[in-house]
Amino acid sequence: MRKPTRLAVENASMADAIQALAEGRTTATALVRAYLARIEAFDRAGPSLNSVREVNSDALSIAARFDSIKPSADQPLAGVPILIKDNIATGDEQHTTAGSLALATARAKDDATVVKRLRAAGAVILGKANLTEFANILAIDMPSGYSSLGGQVRNPYAPQLVDDRGVPVVPPGGSSSGSAVAVAAGLCAAAIGSETSGSLLSPATNNGLVTVKPTVGLISRAGILPISHSQDTAGPLTRTVRDAAILLNVMAARDPLDTATQPLQRPADYTAGLDKDGLKGARIGVPSDPDDPLNDTYYGKLPPRSAKVMAEAIAVLQDAGATVVRASMPTAGWIGGPGTTMSVLNRNPLSRNKGNLATPPIVFIYEFKRDLNLYLRDWAVGTTIRTMADIVAFNKANADKALRFGQDLFLAAQATKGDLSELEYRSARSMDLLAAKKHGMDAYLAEHKLDAVLFPGAAGAAIAAKAGYPSVQVPAGFISGVGNKETPDYPLGITFAGRAWSEAKLLRMAYAYEQASNARRPPPGLPAL
Repeated sequence: MRKPTRLAVENASMADAIQALAEGRTTATALVRAYLARIEAFDRAGPSLNSVREVNSDALSIAARFDSIKPSADQPLAGVPILIKDNIATGDEQHTTAGSLALATARAKDDATVVKRLRAAGAVILGKANLTEFANILAIDMPSGYSSLGGQVRNPYAPQLVDDRGVPVVPPGGSSSGSAVAVAAGLCAAAIGSETSGSLLSPATNNGLVTVKPTVGLISRAGILPISHSQDTAGPLTRTVRDAAILLNVMAARDPLDTATQPLQRPADYTAGLDKDGLKGARIGVPSDPDDPLNDTYYGKLPPRSAKVMAEAIAVLQDAGATVVRASMPTAGWIGGPGTTMSVLNRNPLSRNKGNLATPPIVFIYEFKRDLNLYLRDWAVGTTIRTMADIVAFNKANADKALRFGQDLFLAAQATKGDLSELEYRSARSMDLLAAKKHGMDAYLAEHKLDAVLFPGAAGAAIAAKAGYPSVQVPAGFISGVGNKETPDYPLGITFAGRAWSEAKLLRMAYAYEQASNARRPPPGLPAL
């Protein structure tokens, strides 16, 4: 009998883990033990990345049940340890808290639909990942990766570099910060995060990962603590494009609990189209016209090293057979429609902009109260918190622990009616779609006959998210420096964005770029144990 060989879990892709399980070179229990050891060594101790808020106490017993089951067509993830962002419900002993002290005891009545699909595919839910509290809609200027319950997530490329407030100089990205850091640091095979506008793309670029921010409706949101039903979605965070495609195969499905999934369109297998020649013949828009510098919002203000990474990425795309079209995005698309933002006074005691006005999206503030109250009513158990008003009151009563950065956005949301009847809300949602979708992405893609738009890092998150359109990000290179502070090198990704349901096309292009560039490097200082 062949002796099982060790899998280098510190940087193994999920596909590598699946193959090792299928060939009997490792077991589910061995994988879970290996990742738990790395969590102890690097998340709890060492650089104290703080990316895992809660380990699943049942992970080893679940893994043991898969030790005799190999990955198959029916259970492609059999025995694969995966972390879940702590705003995604699990109907077990794990808590679902969104990082809030107010929800510290909260569990969920059932698994979120996406968790059910992962479990049915054989995934071992390793635990809950830390996040920016309430997916970054509690306070203005809350640092990415901070929550009152979970503390501060650190970027593994510069974990010890913090400012005078204890905030990481190189952000971990938000709000799916813990999910991304855990994957980058080799603490799990893959992780699931969520995005409303940038919450997958931001941590992916800062941690050198692949992510898919899907078309709204490709993945069910049932059982996910919400911000905005118009824009919310879950998505994978992985080390490779193939891993992301494998997870999308499992997660993308219609769900009667989420009406947005009813028009869903998807191929039978997202991995089938992955091709190293997948950029040949593709037309990719770069929204940066040298003759229109005032309208160059995505590329025009890039620091020199970021601009160099993007120039090199564009050269790789062209060498791989893509046609690059340089043309500015229509101004209305990125500026946004009239009446789409509101003014909120920044009272965050630690903000550099305290006393100034912030301008959050109206759609987020108005939908949040309604959607959160529905989640608390229909999903939350083990807590006396039943409404947003209860959370506001709890935070005020426990301000020394719960309100380090205030709760200005919660207060703004609580002041709405909570039934979406307000004229300003309906107008703002219409204007978002008119500007970002019709006059923005749709107009740009159609005029230049494009297959995708190329953005630096998470810069294009908002315009695609407002339209409900998909984005796929892949590592592109490394940059350094934040403002006037010197830093170690940390990653920058490129994002391909396209029309609704175009995930397969975007994955194909991202895969071809990944294979041609081989740009990802794991963070230093996190060796094999």
